[in-house]
Amino acid sequence: MVSIAHHGHVNPSLGAVRELVARGHRVSYAIPDEGDFVARVRATGAEPRVWESTLPEAGDAPEAWGESRLDLAELFLRDAMQALPQLDALYRDDVPDLVLSDISGWAARVLAHRWDVPYVQFCPNLVPWEGYEDEVGARLAQEMKSSARGRAHYARWDAWLAANGLAGTDPDDFMTHPPRSLVLIPPALQPHADRVDTRRYSFVGACQSDRADQGPWQRPAEAEGKRIALVSLGSNFTKQPGFYRACAAAFDALPDWHLVLQVGRQVTEQELGPIPDNVEVHSWVPQLDVLRQADLFITHAGAGGAQEGLATGTPMLCVPQAADQFGNANLLVLLGVAEQLDTAEATAEALRAAVPRLADDPDVAARCAAERERTAAEDGSSRAADLVEAELPG
Repeated sequence: MVSIAHHGHVNPSLGAVRELVARGHRVSYAIPDEGDFVARVRATGAEPRVWESTLPEAGDAPEAWGESRLDLAELFLRDAMQALPQLDALYRDDVPDLVLSDISGWAARVLAHRWDVPYVQFCPNLVPWEGYEDEVGARLAQEMKSSARGRAHYARWDAWLAANGLAGTDPDDFMTHPPRSLVLIPPALQPHADRVDTRRYSFVGACQSDRADQGPWQRPAEAEGKRIALVSLGSNFTKQPGFYRACAAAFDALPDWHLVLQVGRQVTEQELGPIPDNVEVHSWVPQLDVLRQADLFITHAGAGGAQEGLATGTPMLCVPQAADQFGNANLLVLLGVAEQLDTAEATAEALRAAVPRLADDPDVAARCAAERERTAAEDGSSRAADLVEAELPG
């Protein structure tokens, strides 16, 4: 297994990795030595193998990722190109029978081709549907290729693929159409799920891994009898002190609520000013454990957080920040379990008004309960392990 050191890429894979180890497979997990990811991999029973990434670390300022799709694409391509010799050296004398990777693992797919072994991708977000290229993909590719810099980017892709025995492979096809993909989000978060080729992309169900190593969240004594709300914008796009101040102010006027405010590593508690008595501030919390006790989730609607909100049956107020979060928020609203606010409109008054609309609506509660029951009936980690085993030689 190969992944970058970011929560939204690692967390969804850990349940399946743990299950494969439990079935007696020898699993290694190539991961950069950043944060606590090596320890979390080791906790699954897999063997961590460390490589160095050039990507911004989880929690770095958003500007580290650039300002455009091309900036982001160049970051990931450069990282894949420099990762390839590292991963090759790690496995040269211990070639695996099968290669797994996160969607960022382009070097892993190249190595699987080089070693002539099966390759399976874990996809923690949306996948292409039939007609995607005509409706979306071709336009995005044309935008990238409209500048000299974009054309040079594609030329680097072509040269890298050709140098590794994949001459003639279209880079966009290489990135979006792996030979086998296990989709780790529910169909409810997948646009046009009815048009996805399930022979290539299998929706395996919720893969909620054991998070015991993250520790529990304890309800403080002063919060007994109160309802719980969690605010989290994930781990990357968290530099929003004004938004956090608005959240604190909103719940200051809601004495029957207790707010757990996760602000990430880019904002300090001092930047927030006076903190109301019913608000606790952390740079990080064990999110899934909090959500199991929460009555409302104010979220950026990242794929991982959105799925955890569905799995725990928690109504969501979505404040998307970037990338697929806007699409996820739209789908959650259509599902009837969420509302959406733009960051600029997320004032204390707007946040406060949304709380009862979501938390006190019996129709929202019923839809959240149905999603929780659906998720509880799934065993995504076991299903994913079944499908990985089906790809093993013999």
